[in-house]
Amino acid sequence: QVRLVESGGGLVQPGGSLRLSCAASGIEFSIYAMGWYRQAPGKQRELVAAISNGGATNSVADSVKGRFTISRDNRERTVYLHMNSLKPEDTAVYYCNADRYWAALTSGAGDYWGQGTQVTVSS
Repeated sequence: QVRLVESGGGLVQPGGSLRLSCAASGIEFSIYAMGWYRQAPGKQRELVAAISNGGATNSVADSVKGRFTISRDNRERTVYLHMNSLKPEDTAVYYCNADRYWAALTSGAGDYWGQGTQVTVSS
């Protein structure tokens, strides 16, 4: 059974930082590209960041460039989203996504999804 379990969300003040984690089980983690999506109330789900299976390639959305970074630890089977300088508009449910193929992952068609973790940025 494939499981992606996100953690690390919460309430943070503007300008603060959080690190989200996504622990994977049931897949051969090292061959999967991994990504983070988010969905705010009333908005479509959007890709925040993605990283290739070996970590050599990654991308982040323009809206978070310079503030968010993505990393992974294949030994720990975990992908991270490091979020700095958080803004109220970053408030959303953040989802972990996995797929063997970059194109599928970055188009929102990834095979596996986590249950999401809430991030709220508010003073």
